[in-house]
Amino acid sequence: MTSYTAHPETRIGHVHLKVSDLERSIAFYRDVMGFELQQRYGDQAAFLSAGGYHHHIGLNTWESRGGKPAPHGHTGLYHTAFLYPDRASLGAALAQVLAAGVELDGAADHGVSEAVYFRDPDGNGIEIYRDRAAQDWPRDASGELSMVNRRLDLAALLAEGAAQGD
Repeated sequence: MTSYTAHPETRIGHVHLKVSDLERSIAFYRDVMGFELQQRYGDQAAFLSAGGYHHHIGLNTWESRGGKPAPHGHTGLYHTAFLYPDRASLGAALAQVLAAGVELDGAADHGVSEAVYFRDPDGNGIEIYRDRAAQDWPRDASGELSMVNRRLDLAALLAEGAAQGD
């Protein structure tokens, strides 16, 4: 087999999730995460986005209406990651998540990024994060990427998000 490398501008464009309750999921991604409802397909599917894009998130109940989350220890999507443009925007998003009473699973400074983890109403993992500039990424003595898993100062992140609203 020949070696193939994806084009460097390739990006993940959207995620499409099986959910058990469409209205509950729309409310979460709209009211907690701040995405705008772009289109519905009756009571079975909906598409939401940021900035008027056709969709960043697809939700459907085609195979999952009334279903239960996959049990721990099974394969499946670990989390969906939402990239914010800067630290203040990430802090503001975190404030909204906490104000909605969503329980956090964790938070970390990875050196290359700062990330916060939680779950949607169906138990789907969500990461909200911001990247650091590539020139600021940690590298070892040989120049290889050296990601870390340090404690993220959530209070400072929230303060920066609050300052954005001032």
